[in-house]
Amino acid sequence: MRPHTPACLLLIFLILFGPSCSFKLRHEHLDQNQNLESRLRKSSTCIGCVLLVSITEQLAQVHNSSIQEAMVLLCSYLPSEPNLSGICALLIELFGSDLIKLLNYKLNGDIVCHALKLCNNVPGEPICHLYQTPKGGLKRAFKEAEKIVMQSNTVMKNADVISDVFLKLCSLPILRSICETMESSVPLEDFDHDNFSFFPTLRGYHWRGRDCNDMDKSVYPGKRPKDWDALEDSNCNGIWGFDPEDGIPYEKKFCDGTDAKGIIIIGDSAAAHFHIPMQWLSAINMSKETFADLPLALSNELDWPQFSLYTGFQNATIGGWTKSLYLQLRKWNRCNHRDYQNIARNGGSSHNVYQYVESLARNQELDKPVVVFYAMVGNDVCNSNQDTLKYMTTPQEMKSNVLTTLEYLDSRLPNGSHVVLVQLADGRFLWDSIHDRYHPIGQLNKNVKYKHVYNFLSCLKINPCEGWMTENETLRNLTTERADQLSSVLSEIASSYKFKHFKVFYFDNLYQKVTVEWSKLGREPWELIEPVDGFHPSQIASAVGAEIIWKEALLKWPELFGKENAHNKEITAKFADQGGH
Repeated sequence: MRPHTPACLLLIFLILFGPSCSFKLRHEHLDQNQNLESRLRKSSTCIGCVLLVSITEQLAQVHNSSIQEAMVLLCSYLPSEPNLSGICALLIELFGSDLIKLLNYKLNGDIVCHALKLCNNVPGEPICHLYQTPKGGLKRAFKEAEKIVMQSNTVMKNADVISDVFLKLCSLPILRSICETMESSVPLEDFDHDNFSFFPTLRGYHWRGRDCNDMDKSVYPGKRPKDWDALEDSNCNGIWGFDPEDGIPYEKKFCDGTDAKGIIIIGDSAAAHFHIPMQWLSAINMSKETFADLPLALSNELDWPQFSLYTGFQNATIGGWTKSLYLQLRKWNRCNHRDYQNIARNGGSSHNVYQYVESLARNQELDKPVVVFYAMVGNDVCNSNQDTLKYMTTPQEMKSNVLTTLEYLDSRLPNGSHVVLVQLADGRFLWDSIHDRYHPIGQLNKNVKYKHVYNFLSCLKINPCEGWMTENETLRNLTTERADQLSSVLSEIASSYKFKHFKVFYFDNLYQKVTVEWSKLGREPWELIEPVDGFHPSQIASAVGAEIIWKEALLKWPELFGKENAHNKEITAKFADQGGH
């Protein structure tokens, strides 16, 4: 994907203003008869407008200020690098006067954005709206608002001006870099081209172990040590040199025969840990600090793999805590330091995994074995099509897709590796847990619930999971039925198929187990769901899930992670944190 294509423009707008980006890599071959790009452009513009108008209106309410003052305040909160505050100021210059007029009439985001032609109505189709229908009906409210706009001579009479804003957004270096990494999961900054980097974001070491020498292609995490790393740290685990008392290299003394191995996740947005901070949509405590992490979040495509269930290594700053499988494996054997790879994408499914699985960095002859988790937990049944069942992956397709991926892994993974296939989620949990709760955009005035958000997305035809995020109970059950069928395929593959370089396992009911464990603590199920998109597992769910997988794997499959390293205390005493991350 190139940085100035329309698809890139849509991505940036969705990243900045949309409630969920999980659909952006959905099955391209499944929607041949629809102009998806045009639909996303119109829908994302509408969502962005409604959210921005709502936040502006709420800021004015919270600070008892004018609309103009609220707009200026919002812009002051946005980072100056990249120049999002400048883009915001441009929006005020272009659109501000009309917005002020409309909001002074106490009109909500739906009415304002339709009046400004940023939410378009297609004849014969329902009028999409987030808020409750006003007295007198939507059409009457729209006509009255349009009269106000028609009295103006500002640029808002031409909604196409939004394209100019898109172009300015994509000209920002950090956003241009995001577009450049969309088709590839390898680090953008990688001087020695070994698929590892010393730079954290843009698919750098937030996603895979930090390269301790980015000028030498033969040095990277996960490698079998060169000459037992007597002279240099060739595998970046922080263990090198030799004991002067006996001349034995520390790598050999502490790691030889310990079954050291890394961890790789091949997955979707849940595995990448998609997250939009709730405070971005909450005017109550909004400040400049609210958006301090925005540049970092953008450069990671709104994913937070450094806190994720599989490869998290930093203390969480987005709520909850970090307790990942990587940290467990590292604690189990300190020789595994930095040996992790998060090969996951927003919208990942069994169909499109080929677009990014080749970025996996493992040399069959030179590297250590690895434990690979294959976790496509939703997108094979989730899509934004109204006839959603028609576009779900079939069991036959699932089997073919997964076997193709496993055959590819068999050509890449070192002998002694393992692959764990994770069961698809039961997404009925989403509607059941939060549909009648207030969404962050509606908490101040108690006027928008999750069911309203889901219905709004469905009306715009961009609901990331039409089968589960719906009030139609029959459809929710049918979607789970298909998910169970696809999970049965994974179970069958694990029990029936053999591969040369690895053994296959099947892990079932992950999120059901998470819910049970969380309930035992007297906590509520809704806390396990991301509050903004209402679709992904939260930081808490990821931490609890990692602990569940780890404990169950040790009991059921002791060979998966190997034996605990008896030298861990010696490694810690000699090398402390092994160089950090």
